Amino acid sequence: MSVERVDMGGYTLIEHASLARLNTLRVDARANLLADIRDAAKLPELLDFPAVRQGRLLVLGEGSNVLFTGDFDGTVLLMSTRGVQVESDGDSARIAVAAGERWDDFVRWTLGQGYAGLENLILIPGTVGAAPIQNIGAYGCEVAEFIESVEAWDIRERRVVTLDHATCAFAYRDSLFKHQPGRYIVTAVRFVLPRSRPLRTDYAGIAEQLARMGVDKPAPFHVAEAVVHLRTSKLPDPAVIGNAGSFFKNPIIDAALADALQQAHPGLPAWPQPGGRCKISAAWMIEAAGFKGLREGDAGISNRHALVLVNHGSASGPQLWALAQRVMTGVHDRFGVQLEPEPVVIAAG
Repeated sequence: MSVERVDMGGYTLIEHASLARLNTLRVDARANLLADIRDAAKLPELLDFPAVRQGRLLVLGEGSNVLFTGDFDGTVLLMSTRGVQVESDGDSARIAVAAGERWDDFVRWTLGQGYAGLENLILIPGTVGAAPIQNIGAYGCEVAEFIESVEAWDIRERRVVTLDHATCAFAYRDSLFKHQPGRYIVTAVRFVLPRSRPLRTDYAGIAEQLARMGVDKPAPFHVAEAVVHLRTSKLPDPAVIGNAGSFFKNPIIDAALADALQQAHPGLPAWPQPGGRCKISAAWMIEAAGFKGLREGDAGISNRHALVLVNHGSASGPQLWALAQRVMTGVHDRFGVQLEPEPVVIAAG
């Protein structure tokens, strides 16, 4: 199949593009058209092309939160925009970041500049533009806490809009953008970060790791170092084996049901949530149901962390999704709890 690449000034168009290197699960899928955007101001021009306007559209960052179960018969839009702008008042800063900046690079930059808040979110794969869509979170912290607003191209209204924090409707691994898919293309995110704030060290072994590091008065960069150690010791590296990080969400259920489950299954971790709800550990249930380390062909569940779906080599999207569904069915049969995937599952058609 011939592949044609055309530079349009501000963006590049590639026909019949392979997506294998553009998703961290390494699924071999193709897109009818790949548009690599370097200048967000060119979006209206690109979106006016009939082939783009009349077909399916998928915005892709680093591909760390998608599972392709077939070829994409539309346009994949790859945000490659760059830029960071800072307005500081001494005690805090408002920082506008282009959607195409790598998330981990941005977190490390904030730490180097002496800002606090994002240290628990270090080493999460993906782009800055993807962060608010998923409301990424780890080790007791969610990115929504530090987002002031999101700039986006509104496809429906054909204009740039600025959505404030409340309008973004952030929730656990959720946002307005997930409830109105296909409407907004995030072009920049504005953060507010302080110079100093109470550190979150009481989640998932951070305090213990700081103690092992000999740190009794931690700074944000100490917490970041502890999180890096914890993540690299528990989660497989996508550069080594294909994966999308945590594939399954921790379910949030009624507190009464969580109590009943803990009585029936002592040791099930649970964390109280607002509104009489409770978050329970998907990883614990998956492991208890016997799926940790399971492998079917090249599709598998990591033997290092039960939340992680892995591609050992050449597993197809349908094979990976079939295994994920088997895990969800098995957990539901044993615990009566329905798991949901974190990544977006992109079907053909």
